[in-house]
Amino acid sequence: MTPHEDIDWSTPEVAAHYDELPLWSAPFGLMLLDRVPLRRGQVVVDVGAGTGFVTVELAQRCGPESHVTAVDPWAAAMERLADKVAFLGLANVDLVVTPAERLPLADASVDLVVSNLGINNLDDPAAVLRECARVLRAGGVLVTTTNLVGHMEQVYAAYRGVLSELGLEAHRPALDAQEQHRATVESVSAQLAEAGLEVVDVATDTFRMRFADGRALLAHWFVRLGFVAGWRSVVPEPEGDRVLDLVADRLDAVAAEQGALELTVPMACVSAVRR
Repeated sequence: MTPHEDIDWSTPEVAAHYDELPLWSAPFGLMLLDRVPLRRGQVVVDVGAGTGFVTVELAQRCGPESHVTAVDPWAAAMERLADKVAFLGLANVDLVVTPAERLPLADASVDLVVSNLGINNLDDPAAVLRECARVLRAGGVLVTTTNLVGHMEQVYAAYRGVLSELGLEAHRPALDAQEQHRATVESVSAQLAEAGLEVVDVATDTFRMRFADGRALLAHWFVRLGFVAGWRSVVPEPEGDRVLDLVADRLDAVAAEQGALELTVPMACVSAVRR
């Protein structure tokens, strides 16, 4: 078969499914796909699958003999994934809309569990990891990615400067808590060990997100979705919006000096085995 001979690029369906990955999750997902074991016939669970970037890739990269179960309580995202699965004709994918604390799978029935920025964003990661360990066979592997403490440190530095300038240091603990609740390699490794999984590989890296200035950052759709509400909550109204405006001013100044606003995001990919 020649490449793309069965794909009609003029159809609206092809365009509709040629969507770009969110820039936030893509670097983590590529890191995971570089390290995850790939074998035909393996049973895979994608925890916190979302709209299914990793699910779809593993279902294809492991071949049709494999089976991938995507798990996520976010029903709207799973509907989007169902549409992709149907369009791609992936008969080896199941979708389960449920919290990962209750995986509808038998003990020791899974070869591989993956989670791209999933487990670290759940309410009870310890319970989820226990479930992952329960369903993994002996020798089964869990591969998870997470952002680390220190992400977007440039924003937090500007925010601390504003709090100091306005005499609002009383709100500093709330800001620090937001920054520090991110994972560390040590905290992820400890959670995995507590769940009965042995860490066998840790990879770390950093990627950059560049913006014209601070206001472009705060107006970006994904930043608004994932971060702005939390940053705004540090200082209650009526001062909260003013504080965020001043943070934007400081970030604008950084961008003017450097030519662009560059944010750094440290990340990790951790692999563990069920012994």
